[in-house]
This record gives sequence, structure tokens and C-alpha cells, in this order.
Amino acid sequence: MESWNHNFKVEAIHGERFLTRSDTKYQVFHNIEVYYNHKRRHSTLSYVSPENFEAKKVA
Repeated sequence: MESWNHNFKVEAIHGERFLTRSDTKYQVFHNIEVYYNHKRRHSTLSYVSPENFEAKKVA
């Protein structure tokens, strides 16, 4: 979990300036649900994205 938190801070929010709480919530959601869960390559999946891993598994 500490590793994930570090990556999240560095990749998503480090150095960002958010004007509203709503902007912050959107950025957090977008980073986790859109980028991290679907597109980011994971070492446990042989360095492919979860989207590609699932596609290969189904095919």
C-alpha cells in the first residue's frame, strides 16, 4: 500500500494545484478508475495493462 500511495502522489497529484475540492475528487477518480485500473502496466501482469491482460485472457 505504501508503494501505491507513493506512485499515486508522484503520478497524479504532486505539484498540482486544485482550485476546488470537486477538481481534486475528479482528478483522484480519473487517475484511479481510468488510468491506474485500466491503462497502467503492472509488474504482476507481466508488464501489460489490466485491459490488455483481460483481453488476452478472454481471447
